[in-house]
Amino acid sequence: MSPLSRPSRLRRLGLCVATGAIAALTAAAPAAVAADPQPVGQRAEASAPDPMSDELSASAMQREHEARQQKAREEAQKQGQSQAQPAAPKRTYKGRVIAKPYLLLRDRPTRSSRVVGSVDYGTVVSIFCKTTGDNVDGNNRWYLLSDGTWAWGSARYIENIGSAPQTC
Repeated sequence: MSPLSRPSRLRRLGLCVATGAIAALTAAAPAAVAADPQPVGQRAEASAPDPMSDELSASAMQREHEARQQKAREEAQKQGQSQAQPAAPKRTYKGRVIAKPYLLLRDRPTRSSRVVGSVDYGTVVSIFCKTTGDNVDGNNRWYLLSDGTWAWGSARYIENIGSAPQTC
């Protein structure tokens, strides 16, 4: 037996053991899920919002913002104002993209969500609000950009100009 064949056999044995363990866990997973009486979203320890939920999607945030503006316009028209403007529009914040060559914009504040666009390095963007999401280089903050398309960008690659945005 050559000295080189022994590590090869040990590696194969290790791979077989690991494959068996993964197969056993995969087979046991449906039983563990069936034994859990509460769905994942209703557990008591779930305190942070799920970044994959629809409430944090950029399009849902845009619809909510537009609905508030429409409601404010209707209330102003009921009061007899000819040029209806929202009484207190939500402040927008500014930031500069520091990602080279560009920053990818996403539908939700996660790295695995769909890419909906990009913004070039040095571009000044309007930030609507901030939330927590996937960690990007040690920063879990994400900004909802409201200029052009409503999309999420990682705060790791956007530096604030002025004050920091409010939480969504």
